[in-house]
Amino acid sequence: MTALSKKVLIDILERTLAAYVTTFLGLLIADGFDLTSVSALKAAAIAALPAALSVIKGAIGSRFGDSSSAAWLPGRGGGGKDASPAGRQPSGG
Repeated sequence: MTALSKKVLIDILERTLAAYVTTFLGLLIADGFDLTSVSALKAAAIAALPAALSVIKGAIGSRFGDSSSAAWLPGRGGGGKDASPAGRQPSGG
């Protein structure tokens, strides 16, 4: 496994965990924050859907977007397949 692919996998994992935790906490807060109820288990299952979509989005982003991360758009420093190097203005012809 190359360092770049390891970085992309860690990026996707971070985005997936963030999507799961924020969705789960949002659903718990909206439901009244009772971790012992069946609705909390439903919230946990429902929160897995955006997390799964985050994995798919990250895989698409690493393939067609910024190849050095899971982002769909190139980073500020360039990094995308078609991005010009940071700080350099495109040449006018």
